[in-house]
Amino acid sequence: MAKSVTVLMGGWSVERDVSLDSGAACATALEHCGYRVTCVDAPRDIQKLIAALTPAPDVVFNALHGRYGEDGAIQGLLDIMAVPYTHSGVLASALAMNKQQAKTIFAAHGIPCPDGQVLKRAQLSGGEMPEPPYVVKPVNEGSSVGVHIIRTGDNRALLEDWPYGCDALVEPYIPGRELTVAVMDDRALGVTELRPLQGFYDYEAKYTDGKTEHLCPAPIPDSVAEQAKSYAITAHKALGCRGVTRADFRYDDTEASPGALSMLEVNTQPGMTPLSLVPEQAAHAGMEFPQLVGWMVENATCDA
Repeated sequence: MAKSVTVLMGGWSVERDVSLDSGAACATALEHCGYRVTCVDAPRDIQKLIAALTPAPDVVFNALHGRYGEDGAIQGLLDIMAVPYTHSGVLASALAMNKQQAKTIFAAHGIPCPDGQVLKRAQLSGGEMPEPPYVVKPVNEGSSVGVHIIRTGDNRALLEDWPYGCDALVEPYIPGRELTVAVMDDRALGVTELRPLQGFYDYEAKYTDGKTEHLCPAPIPDSVAEQAKSYAITAHKALGCRGVTRADFRYDDTEASPGALSMLEVNTQPGMTPLSLVPEQAAHAGMEFPQLVGWMVENATCDA
């Protein structure tokens, strides 16, 4: 009998809508592969969630994004229930989601990252800040949620009502280009350059059709592409990730060639929507979407 797969999707994070799109796309592809698929819009009530996973499926496909879905919380519950799940485990998920902690690990493994400091909410509008331009972002959100680029002349008052927790990560702005690398176990699938048609690669640019041009493979020197892939694989392993991840970079080639790479973060639950980058890179590497999600299911595990 075909494996039973429960696709966890939706949830209650700020990335709920994207998760619903990811989950629906993955469910359709898994059905195409012959799996017995059930979709569950994850409730915050733990008793209801456990009930939705009872009897336990053979595998949970974790299509949740954002806090509680990709920060180790849901992974811990599935470990307790001894249900295999896709993507990374508790520790890797928690470390990757906390951008400042992840950067400490990256730096220890020779991966360049932007300098940064974690500030309290009250310091964002009233405290001493670096010279602009600089970037302010949540410490533990994904999909560029809450990212602000503060430039010369901008009003810092826009940070007064910071809704993303007590802390924020402040980093220098790195000029140049946006690159991303998907990693599948111990293999980098490729390098994509992302060119927003206006502004920067924020939440809207990521998930609105026609807002961003995807260049795959990225038109960059081969040496830079190989370095980006090497850093992505190193970060994946250093965090203890498994399955599929995606590493995001800034590539500053504005003053000299070949330029310099800076890793921003590793996503342990990368988007799986029709506009998402991992399926796009997998297709370029010769792996169609049903084959990709099927591989993820067959390689699912837990730390029970």
